Amino acid sequence: MNEIIAIIIAAVLCWLNFVLIDTWMGLPEAPGVKGAEVIGRAVKKRGGDLAGGLFQGNIVCSPDASAACYTIGTPEGGLVAAVLVYAGNRLCADPGYAGTTGALTITCIIYAASYIGIGPAEFIVGMVLAIVTIQGIDHPLASKLLGKIADKLGRHTKLT
Repeated sequence: MNEIIAIIIAAVLCWLNFVLIDTWMGLPEAPGVKGAEVIGRAVKKRGGDLAGGLFQGNIVCSPDASAACYTIGTPEGGLVAAVLVYAGNRLCADPGYAGTTGALTITCIIYAASYIGIGPAEFIVGMVLAIVTIQGIDHPLASKLLGKIADKLGRHTKLT
């Protein structure tokens, strides 16, 4: 498979996994970790959506980034990532399981995609692209999209 096409497909799959799991687990509803509310309110102050800002804040302030263990390149690497994310969440008093769930689901997605020629390397680039679009390009605009998704899934914040 062409690398560019594989990266685009991997990015879409990573983005969907990331946003749907984290929204389903309630990241847009309330600050789950220290610092998330500060980020959410700062995003709202700059014209964004509070629910989307809380989603972004929960991600920034959580240890889930340790899922980079996918670079091991085997399903076992994803399982190692899930264990590390789980341990990191417990150490940081993160009450949720979104990172662990996401690490397990993306492990299954990577494994399935390997049968059509999309390997772990493309998913690493795909995850970077997913994170950049959710966190790095335009916080207020991304928060509005995340807020709309949270609203559609019944997970929009009740905070004002």
